[in-house]
Amino acid sequence: MFYLQGSQMLQVLENSLRKHLPETLKVYGTVFHMNQGNPFKLKALVDTWPDFNTVVIRPQEEDMQDDLDHYTNTYLIYSKDPENCQKFLSSSEVINWKQHLQIQSSQSSLDKVIKTLGAINLGKVKHTQCFLYMILETAKKLAPSLVDTNNLVRSSDKFKPINQELFKFTSLDVTHAALVNSIWHFGGNEKSQKFIERCIHTFPSFCIMGPEGIPVSWDLMDHTGELRMGGTLPQYRNQGLIYHVASHQIQTLNDLGFPMYSHVDRANFTMQRVVARLAQVPMPCTWNQWNYVPL
Repeated sequence: MFYLQGSQMLQVLENSLRKHLPETLKVYGTVFHMNQGNPFKLKALVDTWPDFNTVVIRPQEEDMQDDLDHYTNTYLIYSKDPENCQKFLSSSEVINWKQHLQIQSSQSSLDKVIKTLGAINLGKVKHTQCFLYMILETAKKLAPSLVDTNNLVRSSDKFKPINQELFKFTSLDVTHAALVNSIWHFGGNEKSQKFIERCIHTFPSFCIMGPEGIPVSWDLMDHTGELRMGGTLPQYRNQGLIYHVASHQIQTLNDLGFPMYSHVDRANFTMQRVVARLAQVPMPCTWNQWNYVPL
């Protein structure tokens, strides 16, 4: 196992991961922000260096003190040989299988190894798989071969212009975390709220402030560079507000040079419609999350 330290090693890793997009997307997005100051204080581990087969991005040990907090205890994995990375991932120095944790990857091919390790460690694994999209501007820059105009997700749906007298573009404050948490599909608990607070505090966030002076629609960015946790208050839905928030977010982050991507649940037809209107690029791989609970 090699712990990659210093900007030079991490830049080499970023360049290498870029060559293997889109399967590296979750890890690439994370390493990009590690090279922009590493605001989440993550660490990169590889099995060999410089010719690695498997890379794992994880928090520092001192940040993983709560054994029940799988929002913090999150691992991002990419492997060139997903069927034969079990030995590396079984090491307690790489993954702490005694904790509640989650693993995220753009490789569904890791499923067998992760479930095998879950069983070996006498735990339960739940796999969630979603559609994965890259923002068009990001795809043109990082993976132009994936931008096929015949395959581009488009829609003729029209969203009304925003009423700028009622709605104002702004950013979220950490005090808004409870509101975001209340309707986040993966949230709704105290630990998820702390994670949301950290994302709001650390990365750019975007929202539309309603006439009552509270956010009515929003979109955030997490530590992997993914556009996530978007939502609209129930009473303001079906007005296209999330489309306007996402458009504003994409333009702003693109101007900052950030790589951008997102996932959408297979059953979330509303967000699939928004993604189509934004002309995002569907990836040939999927968004995957494995939640592990030791028994």
